[in-house]
Amino acid sequence: MQSLDRFPAHETRESNPGWYAIYTRHQHEKTVARLLSDKGFEIFLPIQTVARRWKDRTKELSLPLFPCYIFFWGTLQRRLEIVTTPGFHSFVGFGDQPITISQEEIQAVRQALTSGSKLEPCPFLRYGDKVRIRSGPLEGIEGILVRRKNSYRLVLSVELLEKSVAVEVDAFSVERVSDRNRVPMPHWMAANTFGPA
Repeated sequence: MQSLDRFPAHETRESNPGWYAIYTRHQHEKTVARLLSDKGFEIFLPIQTVARRWKDRTKELSLPLFPCYIFFWGTLQRRLEIVTTPGFHSFVGFGDQPITISQEEIQAVRQALTSGSKLEPCPFLRYGDKVRIRSGPLEGIEGILVRRKNSYRLVLSVELLEKSVAVEVDAFSVERVSDRNRVPMPHWMAANTFGPA
């Protein structure tokens, strides 16, 4: 993964709409999202509600699921309007080009947010069995199933950002997608993963 702040123009790439990730300055996600939305861009900023405890009180805060990242749908033809937005740091991509993010990855995170399930950030994972939810509000979402304490969580990853979130699921509502997607797991993860290691 690389962050980019300069890259040559490519007309074919710039005219194809897609989901792009923007890396923002620290704690500027909401500001950049609001400013870009005011400019007419379709913005997606996944938010989680977290209880923070201080000595004298507990307060619920709305924090980004992917700190320092926001997503927008569109083309790069209005790139100047994006890069001049206060709080913008860079586009996310490879080499000298911003790269689109899979619509399926964005849709999976959106669906998990609207399902009412508890979401939380977790380490990015590439190992383990890829599974699909068979029923319920998360039906059709694919991810990696892991076990945490006495519950199971489906890890949803945005590959380009190397970031993941986990949503609590019923282990009986999942099915393995395919054995060919299975990657050998390191020993430290095998004990925490659903199914045979």
